[in-house]
Amino acid sequence: MSDETRMSLPLVRLPSLDLIKGFVAVGRQMSITQAADELCLTQSAVSKQIRTLEEALGVPLFHRGYRSLAFTEHGELLFKVADACVQQLQSVVGLMAVQRPRPVTVTMSTSVAALWMLPRLGDFLAAHPDVDVRFAATNTVLEVGGDVDLAIRYCAPRHAPIGAIRLFGETIAPVAHPAIDPRCLDTREALAAVNLLEFDYPGRPWLHWADWLAARGWSTASAKAVLRFNQYEQMVQAALAGQGVALGRLELLQAPLRAGQLRLLEGPRVAPFDSGQAFWLIGAGDDVPDPVRRVADWILHCAQEVRTAAWAPLP
Repeated sequence: MSDETRMSLPLVRLPSLDLIKGFVAVGRQMSITQAADELCLTQSAVSKQIRTLEEALGVPLFHRGYRSLAFTEHGELLFKVADACVQQLQSVVGLMAVQRPRPVTVTMSTSVAALWMLPRLGDFLAAHPDVDVRFAATNTVLEVGGDVDLAIRYCAPRHAPIGAIRLFGETIAPVAHPAIDPRCLDTREALAAVNLLEFDYPGRPWLHWADWLAARGWSTASAKAVLRFNQYEQMVQAALAGQGVALGRLELLQAPLRAGQLRLLEGPRVAPFDSGQAFWLIGAGDDVPDPVRRVADWILHCAQEVRTAAWAPLP
């Protein structure tokens, strides 16, 4: 057995890569402050890494002066080896990162993601297994650019960004579980026996029951109860569970309507109406990379299916 083999440490006794990275960063900059910036850590965290490494090795690695650092003999020896190893790791990992395709990121509201996009995702994955898709579902508007490739936005036509492609409008109608009487909104007496499920969002009166009832001359009518939800998809889950009647955004509810999990109510008061809002695709320009184009084309295809749904949404 060679001297080198006898002197080598077991892997379990080697300092962690985080400690080595901190040491190399300080050694390259000869500054804890600059190393901390590079590593996105605090100065105290980097200082602690150096102290921990010195304690693990049992030798000092730096001479510390007033606003200055210098290698000790042991520090210089370790740096030459550690810096070369870290450089090789950076090169190899960087090459892998370049070769790995970046996922196509699509941002949308949580309700669009849960109710419209996810039920269709399996079809896309089956047709395009080589394209990675990442959904950024948030009710905060994320701009297209950087890590965000495409966006699905909800707004009135006059507020649609330049270049936006209209996916479909928004048709509103009461929906409920099949176990609920489909004519439960025919009379005041029937209304008094059911729960109304409401999306509690102040900026969308067309989704509020008070406005819906008032528009039909029932401003003084009362339901058994009004259950309010701050997330639209939560309200839909309650409707699917048979907890009451919801004002359905039919374009988003195509999957449960087709499956018979929800149905439109019947009667003279419950005809669907157009909210005046629409859903738009942002970022699908002519010069986008091929994976982004394929995702955009799939979204447009899904939107076309919605516009020709059997329940005939308003154009």
